Amino acid sequence: MVVTSAEDLVPDDLTERLRASGALPCGRATAVHAGERRTTILSVIVPLRVTYSPDAPAEAPTRLLLKATRGGLDASLASVGEREVAFYRQAAPLMPEGPFPHCYDAEFASGRFHLLLEDLSETHVILTEWPLPPSVEACERIVDTWAAFHAFWWRHPSLGREVGTFLDDAALVKTASEYRERYGRFAEALGDRLWPAARAIYARVLDAWERLFTPARLYATCTLAHGDAHVWNLLYPRNGAPSGIRLIDWDGWRVGRATSDLAYMMAVHWYPERRARLEAPLLERYHAGLVGHGVTDYGLDRLWEDYRLSVIGQLATPVWQQTHGLHTAIWWPHLHRILAAVDDLGCAALLP
Repeated sequence: MVVTSAEDLVPDDLTERLRASGALPCGRATAVHAGERRTTILSVIVPLRVTYSPDAPAEAPTRLLLKATRGGLDASLASVGEREVAFYRQAAPLMPEGPFPHCYDAEFASGRFHLLLEDLSETHVILTEWPLPPSVEACERIVDTWAAFHAFWWRHPSLGREVGTFLDDAALVKTASEYRERYGRFAEALGDRLWPAARAIYARVLDAWERLFTPARLYATCTLAHGDAHVWNLLYPRNGAPSGIRLIDWDGWRVGRATSDLAYMMAVHWYPERRARLEAPLLERYHAGLVGHGVTDYGLDRLWEDYRLSVIGQLATPVWQQTHGLHTAIWWPHLHRILAAVDDLGCAALLP
């Protein structure tokens, strides 16, 4: 049963859920104390403090986070949380030491979800306040983490079977059709604020979309992509903490190109000056990380081509965000930064 609020998670219920996950082989929870509730755009997050009977193991988790559906969401958002639950059910068990929080329970039903995650607030922190980017050293550690994660899932035999799906031609055509429809609304809403050069590049991309993004091209070097890989969707270890970066908020994951996560992190969120300084050295570092973790037959030139194709793909980001009603402060800067990246990287040369 999906937990809708912290008050529903009584000690006996929590005991059963932790026992099913293997985190509480003996003993039981005797009290659950809910902390201050934090509301995000799509969910509610509540810290929980748990006490146990004397016969419970010492390693039983005493600090948890309940992440659940926020009330009052529009019916169009009824699938929120479904993919994150699927990630923790399908993918996470195959990567037990993966760079993400441990999940003790995950359920989705009838448009509602919940996750019971380890609370890392004592050892980890969000790096900066959005939209301030992190330091160069932090960025290096972040791309190292992505390299290790992507390399683990690189052409993994479970992809498209137990973990995720491969989109076929029909599904990609449907996606392209929705993109065109949303772009039409986006362009109409902006009017003369969407300048001629921007309209021209969108026209070329939309005309070439089915030739650029075919199953053969998307999945030739497939891995598990996060889909929302900005630097505020990770937890960074506090000073002196031995544990590494933890990647969070997995509701947008999919089987796809690794470079889509890097393009979202850098091309969508960084202004041209920062990209000019850091983009190339970070991509080179990332490629070395892939190779170091066992990825073969994937040269740096191929990485750059995939990255540029991913930058083209990220042109869809401000369109989707605006037509889904996100605040202008989010998608308007994204639009300018991603178009600048398309121009700086010569991405138009990749268009048929």
